[in-house]
Amino acid sequence: MDSVKDDYMNNENYLDDKKSNETTDLTSFDSNYSNDSISDNLDESDNNIVDDDDMLSNLDSSTHVTISNNDFHGYRSGFVAVVGRPNVGKSTLMNALIGTHIAISSSRPETTRKAIRGIVTTQNAQMVIVDTPGIHRPRTLLGQRLNDIVDESLSDVDVIAFLLPADQEIGPGDRRILSRLRADFAKKDDSLKWSWKIPVIGIVTKIDTLDRSKLVSHLIKVQEFADFTDIVPVSAIENDNVDEVKKVLIDNLPEGPQMYPEDQLSEESPSEMISELIRGAFLEELDDELPHSLAVVVDDIVYPGEDLETKYNDSKAHVLVSVYVERDSQKPIIIGHRAEHLVRVKKRLRTAVNRITGFKAVLELHVKVAKGWQSDPKKLERLGF
Repeated sequence: MDSVKDDYMNNENYLDDKKSNETTDLTSFDSNYSNDSISDNLDESDNNIVDDDDMLSNLDSSTHVTISNNDFHGYRSGFVAVVGRPNVGKSTLMNALIGTHIAISSSRPETTRKAIRGIVTTQNAQMVIVDTPGIHRPRTLLGQRLNDIVDESLSDVDVIAFLLPADQEIGPGDRRILSRLRADFAKKDDSLKWSWKIPVIGIVTKIDTLDRSKLVSHLIKVQEFADFTDIVPVSAIENDNVDEVKKVLIDNLPEGPQMYPEDQLSEESPSEMISELIRGAFLEELDDELPHSLAVVVDDIVYPGEDLETKYNDSKAHVLVSVYVERDSQKPIIIGHRAEHLVRVKKRLRTAVNRITGFKAVLELHVKVAKGWQSDPKKLERLGF
């Protein structure tokens, strides 16, 4: 651990029986912005919209493949769970380690709502990174479900990366997480000192916010806090020390076989990837207006040739999406004046959705109301929580 520090310093009724008026009729906003016209021509160029051309590059959502290797001496593989309080940089670090955007990264806390699995493959190792929701004191049933997702993600991992931001002091939230980790992954010896059963790496994020002298002091506090297996400082947004994080995590994996094809970067299905991209795009589009009241479900992806008797009989992939809010008053916020928010979200995601589906794609966004969904068990289940 000291060497690391030294080196660094050097469908419409999907949720319940809603009346038809809960699906927004965009023609009521302006006849020139009908749902059909907004859905069409997703592949048209627009110089005013910046596409994330590198987003989701080469993603392969094929099923889990185990590649047998009777002699994997020296080859390492396994699962790394990334944990921490909300908004400590978990998704940003995961994207940096993988080299592309597969998880929503945002300055808003509680952005991640599911365990996203990204895959890093090198010549001598394969690491599956599990990006978990931020562990927090839940205020709604959704919040409790997010904490449950973290517990499930930790059930069978080989290494834990505990993220602590450099720009904040260690606080009660960090101590709660440490207690949960010790309950499952640590034991006390005869001298009542804690020791980890599996490697737990302390990752100090956002180091670009501190000068070097303050960073050293903070690293010492982090080591005293939990006696981590190792500590690595990093700034994912500046790509500072990301390779060292990757090396330390891989070095702590057990020996094992390659589990996925070497070009596969994610375990998510096309529907899961698209729904997360749409939710992330709305978070950026809407700023702080209603980030936690929004849920996105991809109801279906109709590929060319699959439906020969309906309006989808063309050469494009049609992605049918339900965007849920909790109140009727929130629908106009999602849609925007003259449907401007829907238009911009579709154009923002054009390249990524085309790449995921493998075709020029048409996004059909339907805004609906699921009243109080964050605290309704049945609605949460139908939304995938």
